[in-house]
Amino acid sequence: MARKVLISLFLVFGIFYVFFINSIDSSLIMVFKLIPMLLLITLAFTTKLPNKLPYQWLVSIGLIFCAIGDYTLQWFIVGLCFFLIGHIFYIFAFRTTSVAKTPLIVKISLGVYCLFMVVWIAGSIFKEGDTILAIAVIAYMSIILTMGWTSFRTGSPFAITGALLFIISDSILAMDRFMFEVAYSHQLIMFTYYGAQFLFMLSITQYFNIRNKVVQ
Repeated sequence: MARKVLISLFLVFGIFYVFFINSIDSSLIMVFKLIPMLLLITLAFTTKLPNKLPYQWLVSIGLIFCAIGDYTLQWFIVGLCFFLIGHIFYIFAFRTTSVAKTPLIVKISLGVYCLFMVVWIAGSIFKEGDTILAIAVIAYMSIILTMGWTSFRTGSPFAITGALLFIISDSILAMDRFMFEVAYSHQLIMFTYYGAQFLFMLSITQYFNIRNKVVQ
């Protein structure tokens, strides 16, 4: 019952922040942005499983670092670093199993996409002379690409879809910040972002069930 209440609250606050941000007082925007993540962190840590697995703890810690990244993104590179650490924890979580292999076509597709984004966006930042930011963006893109690759190892549709949504969210953010104004960028970025984190949280139970079937 408590879990259903927390999920309902996440959906209510998440939808409100995504689609009704203009009705939120400027002094409270960050509060409303963080509430959905705090609810997801609580849900992740309190997910009841017969046996505690590293996957649950690693995903939960990843959520915490991403929540910190949400707050510190106002100082862009600082926020980027916290998100990068969050992705590293997700990678470690996904690497706790090898239920499935990442298809070659997925590796190629994600690799080509990452290379394109690096050349396009990081290249543009280099031209503007901001070398530190460009290097940070390249590092982040490399880590999120690795996160996308390793999500397929879990065999969890929730983890895989969440990883792809995260890549989409960050791609829109990068284009909107560095290349051109994206229409409805806030809605697109935050909807895919919250969706990704929500699916990561749900993947904890799904991962446990998939792992048990393989072990049996």
